[in-house]
Amino acid sequence: MTASWSPPTASEADPGPSPAAYGLIHRDAVAALTRWAAPDAEQEQLRVDYLLHLQRHDDALSRSGPQAHLTGSVIVLDASGERVLLTLHQKARRWFQFGGHFEADDESMVQGAGREAREESGIDALTVLPEIVMLDRHPLGTAFGRCREHLDVRYAAVAPPEAVPAVSSESVDVRWWPADGLPDDSRDELLPLVRAAQRALRR
Repeated sequence: MTASWSPPTASEADPGPSPAAYGLIHRDAVAALTRWAAPDAEQEQLRVDYLLHLQRHDDALSRSGPQAHLTGSVIVLDASGERVLLTLHQKARRWFQFGGHFEADDESMVQGAGREAREESGIDALTVLPEIVMLDRHPLGTAFGRCREHLDVRYAAVAPPEAVPAVSSESVDVRWWPADGLPDDSRDELLPLVRAAQRALRR
């Protein structure tokens, strides 16, 4: 289990729509994780665990569902793959990729994760790669309310050369970082995701 964090988009105390409203994206999550070819044994075990969790919980993508639920995030690269756009989150005060909870009207995980990335980066023209690049299951602290664990599904996106990021209400700052010079406080957590995204960009 990787002790990392995916930023929520709203208060964990707000349950939002009923779990039944998440039926479409729940089906997409099962399909996407079923077809995804995990790159190693650790990721394969997570893939299996996620599918079992989805099988057991129709509300696995809802804030009002189980204390562990699926979230989506996106690591944003420039076209060369040599720079990474990160957000300094208000709650965590650390640099992370963009992402958070799925919404009931998200049609797919990749669409929902892309929505989060566009909202939080201020870049509407992001190109989100369609395939999952990494899974990461991690515990949360008490500051996140009843939610105790995120089963994060991670994607990669490319920003156009002319893109100008903007700071959203979710962030203290948004900044480009060299892929080989990530911030000290989150380098160990971010580097595997950045490398996975770079490999996906080269495919």
